[in-house]
Amino acid sequence: MKKSILILFLLSLCISCSSSKNSEEFVNKAEGRYLFNANEVLEVYFKEQELYVKWRGRDDIKPLKVSEKSFYMKEMNEKMIFITEPTIQIKLAEKTEHKGVKYHFKKMAANEKTPHEYFANKEYKKALEGYLKIKKQDSLNPVIREYEINGIGYSYLREKEFEKAIEIFKINTVLHSNSSNTFDSLAEAYLYNKDTTNAIVNYKKALSINSENKGALRSLKKITK
Repeated sequence: MKKSILILFLLSLCISCSSSKNSEEFVNKAEGRYLFNANEVLEVYFKEQELYVKWRGRDDIKPLKVSEKSFYMKEMNEKMIFITEPTIQIKLAEKTEHKGVKYHFKKMAANEKTPHEYFANKEYKKALEGYLKIKKQDSLNPVIREYEINGIGYSYLREKEFEKAIEIFKINTVLHSNSSNTFDSLAEAYLYNKDTTNAIVNYKKALSINSENKGALRSLKKITK
């Protein structure tokens, strides 16, 4: 009796081990990067046909295979479901925390990057194009909020990364061209970078939008007296 139980246990163990493997067809379809939101990526990759995930700063997450196309990530308490038709995508199974809300991850093209990734790679023009695309699709998206981008710019200033600060503030002036504050911030970044010419130009732009921008007025008077 004990021997038969042991055999059954070993057999079930083998089955569970083999079931974590995925077909070559599924691997080829599923492997890649998926856009979770406008500026966040989930990456799916395989080791010896077993599925792994990189997401939100966590590498080598190995989800439990529930079925041929569904996997449970205990680290995130999320169940991923792969939809292969008409195009490959991932959805999260509904749960109490996001009841009624549907999350879908669109698979990205091989060389596609998020605006943040383009920016980090100093591909500033492509980063701007990416942000403008987000704005066109969803003008209220948190990723393109004026104060969010300004916050990123000032964090670069604190770190004395003046080039990045200037470039992200430039993007903000395009996304929010009617804001005096975006041009004021860009002018400040130029000033930190000892570029008074461009600082003056942008302080004047800030004042042309809002003549009562006291910060811009004070700074402009200080550098032109």
